[in-house]
Amino acid sequence: MIKCSGCGVKLQYDDPLKEGFAKKESSLCNRCFRIVNYNEYLSVDVDNKEFINILKDINKTNSLVVLVVDLLNIPNNINIIKKYLNNKLLFAFTKRDLIPLSVSDTKLLEFIDTLNINYCDKVIVSSKNNYNLDLLYNKIISNKTDEDVYFIGFTNAGKSSLINKIIYNYTDIDCKITTSMLPSTTLNTIKINTNDFNIIDTPGIIDDGNIINYLNKDELKKIIIKKEIKTITYQMKKNQYLKIEDFIIIKSNSDCNITLYMSNALNINRFYKEIKNTNLITKNIEIEKNHDIVIPGLGFMKVATNSNLDISIKDGVGIYIRNSLI
Repeated sequence: MIKCSGCGVKLQYDDPLKEGFAKKESSLCNRCFRIVNYNEYLSVDVDNKEFINILKDINKTNSLVVLVVDLLNIPNNINIIKKYLNNKLLFAFTKRDLIPLSVSDTKLLEFIDTLNINYCDKVIVSSKNNYNLDLLYNKIISNKTDEDVYFIGFTNAGKSSLINKIIYNYTDIDCKITTSMLPSTTLNTIKINTNDFNIIDTPGIIDDGNIINYLNKDELKKIIIKKEIKTITYQMKKNQYLKIEDFIIIKSNSDCNITLYMSNALNINRFYKEIKNTNLITKNIEIEKNHDIVIPGLGFMKVATNSNLDISIKDGVGIYIRNSLI
């Protein structure tokens, strides 16, 4: 079976309308070719049943698992890993370059222990800046239990970008996994042989509540964080509103202090009068001080005071509260 070198799907050469179609001289399926060369994304129907089956297969091995997690989008249902995997687990938290440098790695690493998942080691990295990649590589070598190392994570955690940088830095292999800002780019397992271990990339776990599933391409370009966040703090009075683009409206039902950890490309405005958007649904959030309101795929808001907020958002987008990350 020949797989696409970009996403892992089984290649076929007969039907352009079916998944995995490729020209015979290409190692990429048509979908990956369009993503890489034209930044065109063709959606596919996938669900977590496929990924759960992959987790079950990994659980039958004794191999090390690298769990790749986006620091700005730590999923609420991360415990799905604990449910299906008993393998030795190494945490790799990505996108350190996007978190303000004023925040210490020690503070971020302390938060990991609140996730209540057993791990053999943990490291914070940045694929873009090569931050701690040598450290991660050495931790993988020292913790691997056989020649295979599985990389797993939720969609858009930066898993494929991290693997590409490892391949570039530590091998002479001419191979690159397809990356995209959109979900479900990797469709099946991809195995890359290196001198020190075999990297096995896996499809990303789908988070149904992630906002990226509900935005158009232009909106997605604005929410994707590309450089260090410049945090914005709003001292909100009762009955004031914040409007984030056209997909989020925040109403303060009490005086509060909110710091946004989101893309600085977003258009954010404060209003002193009521704003309505009939395309959004409203959720009331009661939150204690020094907690975060997380909107998967967008980032989070740190709330410094006990607060009551009405958040209007697209139907289906998840919102959850956690202890403050920062």
